Amino acid sequence: MLELTLLALLVVSVLLLVHSYFLYIPLLALLARLTPTPDSSIPDSLPSVALVIAAYNEEDIIAQKIENSLELEYPDDRLSIVVFSDASSDRTDEIVRSYADEGVDLVRIEGRVGKTECQNRVADAVDEEIVVFSDANSMYEPDAIRELVASFGPDVGCVVGELKYRDSSDVDGESIYWRYESLIKRLESAVGSSVTGNGAIYAVRNSSYVPLRRGAISDFAEPLAIVANGERVAYTADAVAWESTEETVDDELDRRSRIVTRSWHTVANNAELLNPVRYPVFSFQLLSHKVLRWLSPILLAVALLSNLALVLVSTSPIYLALLGAQLTFYALALAGAVLDRTSLSPPTLVHVPHFFLVANYGMLVGLWNFLRRENIVTWNTTARDSSQNEDPEP
Repeated sequence: MLELTLLALLVVSVLLLVHSYFLYIPLLALLARLTPTPDSSIPDSLPSVALVIAAYNEEDIIAQKIENSLELEYPDDRLSIVVFSDASSDRTDEIVRSYADEGVDLVRIEGRVGKTECQNRVADAVDEEIVVFSDANSMYEPDAIRELVASFGPDVGCVVGELKYRDSSDVDGESIYWRYESLIKRLESAVGSSVTGNGAIYAVRNSSYVPLRRGAISDFAEPLAIVANGERVAYTADAVAWESTEETVDDELDRRSRIVTRSWHTVANNAELLNPVRYPVFSFQLLSHKVLRWLSPILLAVALLSNLALVLVSTSPIYLALLGAQLTFYALALAGAVLDRTSLSPPTLVHVPHFFLVANYGMLVGLWNFLRRENIVTWNTTARDSSQNEDPEP
């Protein structure tokens, strides 16, 4: 009886992990082949667009972002550029004001209210038909706005663009992760609706925008709210933004725990979207792409402990082989951690397992914060190296 219970725990935890990380993509691909292509007819005329840039203490990068925005291939009379400053305490506001003669507007919001509340206030104030949300360190390809606009079909309330990372970035694990995430978003959009946005580059119809709770993570909560209102979230790989990855794996840990903390609160506030009766396809997507992913540290622990217990109570070589595979993976991650603390650049074979476990630890911290009813409302600017002050190249 004990062996069967342990075996059940091992099998279920492994299957859920395999589904979330590996099987979900081919299942989406199959569903996409069976799903009619959504209507994505290009509008007869270009809609007016407000490019809204989030900024908090961005003096090192905000001028480059504004210059990048002024060079976008979209008619000047149809595009406005708005930078909101969440009570910045450096020269961000001064730099933005220096571009006032070129049509760049600064909205300073006092009180350090957080990105989502700032976004709510600016979205309520602008009159343009489409609102594009961007981070200060996200540099757009010249045609990015046109490509976002072109993806607004009749039933689309939000369009998510493609985030790419420069080759000069130090943490290739995050770059691999985002290529993986981009593939999932592309397939989800083909099936019906992408589950999440991307703070670097996503657009919302002004008439579709839903004001969000202050503690919500905006690029996740807004797409969920739009889906709940009966519209689709589309994804286009042709609208491209470039960034550098976090400088260190420790930076990734901080970012992951912050994002997952807020995301759990966002899912809890949109729990109706997990109802398979009302949202048969989307609930499957949300569960597979996000909920199971954030539970993966728990599933990893259950898989390891149940496997270890099975080896102690049984002589089956299968259990021993499975435990050996798990321990090998953790040994590679440990080697990556050791090399990461030295001047040596760890090879992908050990760096990716290390990055994966650090990300999972961040998800565990985020889950613990959620269970303790803690949330993170404000954000800090990630330290950036000199490569982030250069123009991004494909």
